Amino acid sequence: MMREALIRELERLAPPELADPEDAGRIGLVIEGRPEAGTTCASLDVTPRVVARAVEAGAGTLVVHHTPIYEPVTSLTGPLGRLLAPLLANQVNLYVMHTNFDRAPRGINDALGELLGLANPEQMELGLVGDCRIGPPEIARRLGGPVRVWGTVPRLTRLAVVGGSGFDPGLLAGAARRGADAFLSAELKHHVAVSAPLPCIEATHYALEAPGMRRLASEMGWEFIEDRPEVTPIP
Repeated sequence: MMREALIRELERLAPPELADPEDAGRIGLVIEGRPEAGTTCASLDVTPRVVARAVEAGAGTLVVHHTPIYEPVTSLTGPLGRLLAPLLANQVNLYVMHTNFDRAPRGINDALGELLGLANPEQMELGLVGDCRIGPPEIARRLGGPVRVWGTVPRLTRLAVVGGSGFDPGLLAGAARRGADAFLSAELKHHVAVSAPLPCIEATHYALEAPGMRRLASEMGWEFIEDRPEVTPIP
């Protein structure tokens, strides 16, 4: 497949117009490599380990959720230069699907809801609320990592989920209006926690968003490159 044909397919799956305004210029093809898509790999992030594996696999394209280029670049030196140099040297296309894939059908949040078995999902501005039959211990098991609970979680019947950093006061209020018993996301700030209208279940950013990229890779026949941050519980 040619690169442009792959891009058309990815834009069909996650239309760029679904992205947040601040993602302008940060999604889509951010590194132009060879004209052929070639072997395609996917991951959540662009890390040295992911880049090394993509190059080792002979990838022509790497599809990720998080761009490594957040600010305007005036020089490719230091850590960013070292990170991107193997992609540039091997003409690997780098394609980013970020907030557009968060909102896309069968995207990041839909995959998270499916993993947790949420039934009758209702879309929020970002994320979703659905009927839930599992508690925090089983949520942690399915995510493959620890969770922290802020507040007292009753017997869960309805759970709101937002992949990534989703503990926004507006989203929390919207979830409460939709009857959620608890809210699952990542990177909860203190001032949000103390004023949250419902209990918060905090997981890692990786655990919440990797399932969507992993499912995409499986459906497209790509290799998914795991690079899960290590979390060591302290007794």
